[in-house]
Amino acid sequence: MLDFKKEIAEAIAKTVELNSNELYSFIEVPKDSENGDYAFPCFKLAKELRKSPMMIAEEIKGKIELDNNIIEKVDVVSGYLNFFVNKNKLAEEIVNEFSNNKEYGKSEIGRGKNIVIDYSAPNIAKPFHIGHLRSTVIGGSLYKIYKYLGYNTIGINHLGDYGTQFGKMIEGYTMWKDEYDIEKDPINQMMDIYVRINNLCKEDEAVLERCRNNFKKLEDGDPYCVELWEKFKDLSLKEFQRVYDLLGSQFDSWNGEAFYSDKMPEVIDILEKTGKLQESQGAKIIDLEDKGINTPIIIKKSNDSTTYATRDLAAILYRARTYDFDKALYVTSYEQVLHFKQVFETAKLLGLDEKYTNGLEHVSFGMVLLPTGKMSTREGTVVKLEDLLNESIERAQKVIEEKNPELENKEDIAKKVGIGAVIFNDLSNNRIKDEVFDWDTILNFQGETGPYVQYTYVRTKSIIEKAGYNIEDIENGAILGDISIEELKDKDSQNILKLLYSFEDVLVQVTDKNEPSILSRYLIDLAKAYSAFYNANKVIVEDEKVKNARVFLTYATGKVLKIGAELLGIQMPDKM
Repeated sequence: MLDFKKEIAEAIAKTVELNSNELYSFIEVPKDSENGDYAFPCFKLAKELRKSPMMIAEEIKGKIELDNNIIEKVDVVSGYLNFFVNKNKLAEEIVNEFSNNKEYGKSEIGRGKNIVIDYSAPNIAKPFHIGHLRSTVIGGSLYKIYKYLGYNTIGINHLGDYGTQFGKMIEGYTMWKDEYDIEKDPINQMMDIYVRINNLCKEDEAVLERCRNNFKKLEDGDPYCVELWEKFKDLSLKEFQRVYDLLGSQFDSWNGEAFYSDKMPEVIDILEKTGKLQESQGAKIIDLEDKGINTPIIIKKSNDSTTYATRDLAAILYRARTYDFDKALYVTSYEQVLHFKQVFETAKLLGLDEKYTNGLEHVSFGMVLLPTGKMSTREGTVVKLEDLLNESIERAQKVIEEKNPELENKEDIAKKVGIGAVIFNDLSNNRIKDEVFDWDTILNFQGETGPYVQYTYVRTKSIIEKAGYNIEDIENGAILGDISIEELKDKDSQNILKLLYSFEDVLVQVTDKNEPSILSRYLIDLAKAYSAFYNANKVIVEDEKVKNARVFLTYATGKVLKIGAELLGIQMPDKM
């Protein structure tokens, strides 16, 4: 598809003799379309050209040579060059792209690049609660979007299946196993044991010490501790899979912390040889103060057991060798910002190529909060994700029963709407913001929500069917070769076409910032633009040219809404 920004950048470059790639990066899309389709801020050139932005803008306008079939007009406003795209050319480009590409917006810009995404990572023997939702859906959407752009993407579920908490679980189970039946109700029973032993550890230092020693025994391969640990893990994974099935989550690797237990000695050996590893109160640490990090990283505890950080360093070494990654993303809460600063800085001591250490990135996000505040597994104040998803499905089913009781496949549609509502709510705001869970917002069919996007898609499908077509016919060429682009020059049609044109760029922006909310916001804007178009224009009219043009716009909108939603991990119902 023609790159309008590239055409503009190359035309400007000829007037000022500057690199067109750099100029390309300066070009903006104005918030108000009255100011053009693209804008170039001339103050970016003021220092280099030693002239005022107004003077630069006027000089460029006087010299620039543009093809009127591509850019029909350029204006100067307050030091900006405002460019107006040729309406016919925009419509022609969109129609041609849909005619020739069933996977609209898909690209190969990531070809040959490997992206490792570490996400979800629930803790074994603990509830899969709504706090894990964010990592699961943010990571899952990034996985799909990178893949759609041609990257070789590896999704890793780095399970929390090692650490002192297992020493606690082993101790609690040993003390109270006759009181619990963890086979019958695994997660709830194990959670009760964990909360109970954790409280006892607060009261009795001797119990806490036994728990620490249990983990050391586990690391050393003690048969009793290993057998219990495997039991906790197997039971937990069966429970977790039900949640993943609801969310449609998939992973390429389930290697958790325990996988790296035999890979940590190499890490410790490498760090020893750097001379940076030092002893502190019986523990082995690396001081990072000279790197601007005031808290040292603990590599080995005083009882010789390893830490979460040691396992993360072993994982970096393993992933660099196994996946040859260009980027390795860690999708966890902002509470772990310090941890990853320490780990990424220490990873520079492992002797890896800079390509790998430069590619490490913490994709942090805010917390999911209850109206009463933060959740805590230790205190037993959590909302299980499976319960929440099932409740969302039930609530969606009640809405459907009220609004469309005769609807077929109500259960399946309620599942798509309920799960989609939860996912979209999580991905609709900037990931770094805390999220307060509010049912009144999530399942609103009128607001900026998942159900609203799904409803708009269903509406496009219904309109196409009423016009006498179906999606398959259009994809196979019906009407696509017979669209009158002259019928798509009105403001509402142009607003949709501009959004459709920007779809691939939106996906690139998501990967540039690792921010799925950019796509969520885009889908809301597209749904709103279609509603405005539909309210202003009848689609099914007698004039065949007008009807076909508007059916095409309806089809293209629905197609992109569906692709975009699926990239977020949301399934579209056919009816609502």
